[in-house]
Amino acid sequence: MSDKVIISCAVTGSVHTPTMSPYLAITPEQIAEQAIEAAEAGAAILHLHARDPADGRPTPDPAVFDRFVPRIKAATDAVINITTGGSTRMTLAERLAYPLQAAPEMCSLNMGSMNFSIHPVARKISQWQHAWEQPYVEGMEDLIFRNTFADIKHILQVLGRERGTRFEFECYDMGHLYTLAHFRDEGLIEGPIFLQCIFGILGGLGADPENLVAMRTTADRLFGRDGYRFSVLGAGRHQMPLLTMAAVMGGNVRVGLEDSLYLGKGQLATSCAEQVRKIRRILDELSLEIASPAEARTMLALKGADAVNF
Repeated sequence: MSDKVIISCAVTGSVHTPTMSPYLAITPEQIAEQAIEAAEAGAAILHLHARDPADGRPTPDPAVFDRFVPRIKAATDAVINITTGGSTRMTLAERLAYPLQAAPEMCSLNMGSMNFSIHPVARKISQWQHAWEQPYVEGMEDLIFRNTFADIKHILQVLGRERGTRFEFECYDMGHLYTLAHFRDEGLIEGPIFLQCIFGILGGLGADPENLVAMRTTADRLFGRDGYRFSVLGAGRHQMPLLTMAAVMGGNVRVGLEDSLYLGKGQLATSCAEQVRKIRRILDELSLEIASPAEARTMLALKGADAVNF
């Protein structure tokens, strides 16, 4: 089992907007359908955000999450991973509203405050579907994605210690690994660490192969090769090349329209499942087996789907 690859799928996120792709899941029904299809294609973990069904803007509203999360759980055995990042415009209380209610097996946890932006994309778009989109994308240039030491500590306590949730630790830079090690040393993180190394976001590490190698070797020094599970997210056009490299290096992989809207050069992905099937074909060619949801739960020491509040 230790050699099997966990495929995570980030279904919709909060960065891309409806104008950027007609295939981006917006409504609860669309999010549920894409998540279920991705699980059927081989994704063991489903990373979920919510959007306002009226216009697609990110929302932290638990009532919206409740319209698709229980449906996904009922239809699949996949691990449901709820964002604590939300969007750069949400307060920490807003970001935690649904995770605290749901007490999921897994949540994402960003390991540091940072510049996080796709604002240059706005220059390529002349017509927007909704009035909120252009100022939302352009406004990223002057926003900081807040994840202070106090914020991280709070999330580890109220979700980790109090609710038994484990985390997908999202690391966008080398310093985030050291922040993670700090909280491990403080006793707030125990057991296998699920490390999601993210490349290609403006404000974080670039999608250079050398950066992937550096993150892997640094994680080895800090946590020991047997002390963590390594996963990679490559943003945009870097998705499949970096994931292939990560798999060869013994890592796990994350796909989904949150991370890239494309399947190949100039070709929009029509669903998250398309990306899952593509990376699965690549893994098959490399003679690598994928982990089932049950195997992923064992590998990551998760509490189980029967211990959540949805």
